[in-house]
Amino acid sequence: MARWGDLLRRKAVKPEPEAIGRIKSCVLDVLALPAETALTVNEIACLDPACPGVETVILVMEPGRKTRAYKIARALDAVTKQDIRNALA
Repeated sequence: MARWGDLLRRKAVKPEPEAIGRIKSCVLDVLALPAETALTVNEIACLDPACPGVETVILVMEPGRKTRAYKIARALDAVTKQDIRNALA
């Protein structure tokens, strides 16, 4: 099991901007969201032993609605369209 110090010393790999754009585009398409919807896509290191180690977190912020969070147990660059569909279902 990794310790805090080990996780903090790991060099973060910056996801490709194209991967972030691809995920945002897919989310907008799958959920048929209005143009004013804000999305964030981040890759995080999960410290919970039950987590896969790295997760992609998608936040959907629609005006007038509570922010929704979706998690995918994969690195951001490895997320597929099917992963997104499954997470949003």
